[in-house]
Amino acid sequence: MPLAQRTKSGRYYVGKSENVLKTRPLQNYRSKINLIFTSPPFPLNSKKSYGNRRGSEYRDWFATLAPLFAEMLTDDGSIVIELGNSWEHSRPVQSLLPLQYLLDFVSKEDTGLRLIQEFISYNPSRLPSPAAWVTVKRIRTVDSYTRLWWIAKDDYPKADNSKVLRPYSKKMKYLLATGKYNAGKRPSEHNIGEKSFLNNCGGSISHNLFELENIDPSRKVRLPYSFEDVPNAFSFSNSNASDFYSRTCKERGITPHPARMPLGLAKFFVEFLTDPKDIVLDPFAGSNITGFSAASLNRQWLAIDAEEKHVKHSKIRFEDPLLKRLHTDTVES
Repeated sequence: MPLAQRTKSGRYYVGKSENVLKTRPLQNYRSKINLIFTSPPFPLNSKKSYGNRRGSEYRDWFATLAPLFAEMLTDDGSIVIELGNSWEHSRPVQSLLPLQYLLDFVSKEDTGLRLIQEFISYNPSRLPSPAAWVTVKRIRTVDSYTRLWWIAKDDYPKADNSKVLRPYSKKMKYLLATGKYNAGKRPSEHNIGEKSFLNNCGGSISHNLFELENIDPSRKVRLPYSFEDVPNAFSFSNSNASDFYSRTCKERGITPHPARMPLGLAKFFVEFLTDPKDIVLDPFAGSNITGFSAASLNRQWLAIDAEEKHVKHSKIRFEDPLLKRLHTDTVES
């Protein structure tokens, strides 16, 4: 089980995650991981280059990960897993398997896991899928979102939504400036006090729906501050090709990883659910978006992937001048 990449803040291991997690180097981190953030290969009907399983085979395999993940977590640690939708083979019918994967994972015996919250990542730039039913037969609409499931071993895992606030809307800024709004009893029977909305918290609490682009073109998307503080590095769109990683891959004639998660998603959960120096693990790391996000936020990281070819993508990420500017990481070997 080779150690393929090492930096001051992290390690990248090559091998199947279910095997690597049982080895001595990773067992040394048992009960020390604060966040497992990952996007496992989706159970698509067509085989992809990154080795996705399908159907019941995927369901059985996915459930076996629950105890492995749970034993790595601190008592107040979290697991966040992105799961996409899937469709019945050769049928215009959405499969129930992704929901069954989740239920099997969370309810796995002797793990103590429970579902904390669901998140939706809406991305209208995704290609129309499933293509046979959307663009050919035209009998289904575009599948434009994925779900992220927040799971933990405790009802109160470490979390602080004040670290991922959204900018206030123009109306809220005006309200804070004037101190005027309609107080009193609402139709919902809530009684709004005269000063209830006058506390300036620095921003509004984030929603569990992430808009990668505007749902309403007339309304500006208000991404959490953590997505906006480093322009061009934490783009929130998969279609963005101007970040350092994409530019460098193009310059070197390297095909980018085919299933990249938006950097903004990883950064949101790392910042929301961990503190500086905490340890973040991605068992299906790919190009190592999770590790890069963790390093940029002064967290430690561990990455695992079954394919060694993905390590070169991770190394490109850690060449990003952003990390030098933030003084958080340098490559050792």
